Amino acid sequence: MTNNAGTVPREFSPVVDRLRTEFAGVHQQSTVSRCVDAARHGAQDVTGRATPDLVERIARQHLQVLVLAFAERH
Repeated sequence: MTNNAGTVPREFSPVVDRLRTEFAGVHQQSTVSRCVDAARHGAQDVTGRATPDLVERIARQHLQVLVLAFAERH
């Protein structure tokens, strides 16, 4: 799988794939990849590590918040 300019390390590809499927038709694939990458960096900064499970939970929450924010704007 290609992750938009390779921003997400290979070990997080399954996370990106699951979230792309979960949010298909809601968020663009590039948005999902950016959220996963941001979640990975955030987890690393805050906890000193970024496991795929933690990154997936954080990214999912970010994507859900984006859905709510866009719904409120419309």
